[in-house]
Amino acid sequence: MNDRSLPAIRKWRKVAYGGMQPGFDDNHTDESFLEDMVTNANVVKRDLSKVILDSVSISQYLCTVTLVVLVWTYTLASSISFRSLLLLDIALLVSGFIVLLLTAEMISLNLFAKYILNILYFIIGLYALSPIYHTLTRSISSDSIWALTTMLIVLHLFLHDYTGCTVKAPGSLTNPSFSSNISLNTSIIASVLIASRLPSWQLVFAIVLFSLQVFLFAPFVVYCIKRYSFWLYLWFSLGLVGLTLALVYRLQGFLFGLLLGLLVFITFICPYWLTRIQKYKFEINGPWDEAKLCFDITE
Repeated sequence: MNDRSLPAIRKWRKVAYGGMQPGFDDNHTDESFLEDMVTNANVVKRDLSKVILDSVSISQYLCTVTLVVLVWTYTLASSISFRSLLLLDIALLVSGFIVLLLTAEMISLNLFAKYILNILYFIIGLYALSPIYHTLTRSISSDSIWALTTMLIVLHLFLHDYTGCTVKAPGSLTNPSFSSNISLNTSIIASVLIASRLPSWQLVFAIVLFSLQVFLFAPFVVYCIKRYSFWLYLWFSLGLVGLTLALVYRLQGFLFGLLLGLLVFITFICPYWLTRIQKYKFEINGPWDEAKLCFDITE
């Protein structure tokens, strides 16, 4: 019999949008299907020391929020007077601008004057609204206020942008993410709720001004320090952690142990776990993935 009389064997080929090929099932694959498979092409190998240094930003901001809560606690207990709070607000504002002038890049006098003017408008508006904030939650029980404030602070910590990606340069901010906006709003609401439990509207003004300086202005100042010198930022963070632990220890020993354990867990245990579980990561890439368009615009 002549070989030409035998039916030709049709070879399967990969067709993206050609429909079914005659003689083959729709889900048919041949031996060449896995030839282009690549494993762990985009997996990043993490270094333990680098991950620990990156986790410092989380521990540092956790201590910052803890300091705010401590000031709230002492103010509610009438351990801090209005004059002391006002001096603290002025000290934070002046020190923040000094750090900004020393560490920020290419800041002009016009931009600095714009900052001052915006903050003055903000302070005047807050001073005018303080009597309203003082009576805002008069019909709500204190237990509900404490529970709601705790949930808002936890949500703020969970959604906060610890990378500082929303800050590029003085006067130049990228569009913040949806989670960052929620985090900032929750901190402001928590500050107002706490302030509404104070005995006078002057204390309301001082405590809200303090809280908003920390939640709004402090992340930008810390970012400028980190961009200027990472080691200066690291020593600043260590000093802030030490100050927070000392103040919490004076308040209560149990809270000191809880905060210390949480800081150790975040700074050392979590990075160790992250680097250890990297060996179990298994990523598969191949021609079945979605196509990635690359354009050459060198001309």
